[in-house]
Amino acid sequence: MATKAQKKTTAPVKITESSGNVFAGLGLPNPEQELMKARLTLAIYRIVQERALTQAQAAAVLGIRQPHVSLLMRNRAGSFSVGRLMEFLTALGQDVPINIRTAQTEHGEMSVLIG
Repeated sequence: MATKAQKKTTAPVKITESSGNVFAGLGLPNPEQELMKARLTLAIYRIVQERALTQAQAAAVLGIRQPHVSLLMRNRAGSFSVGRLMEFLTALGQDVPINIRTAQTEHGEMSVLIG
């Protein structure tokens, strides 16, 4: 027979299906922009890692101070705009095409395709 210490009761877990955007799920303002910034920052991180750049070397390439590179490497885009993050990618030798087309819904969306 189980004692009180051995019995565990668990509350039911509520599961909510994701919209695909964690920032929207958290109720943050401008969730599409935040998701785009996160994806661009991830692309910058991967390139810096692939090239084995130090943060000081990456700072020189990007034209920013090393502490800002440190923030980027921890996926903290902070006050960097989407445009500035795209400039960092071009400084790293990446093409950043922008494709504008008519939306399928009343409100368009932003997306980043990395490839």
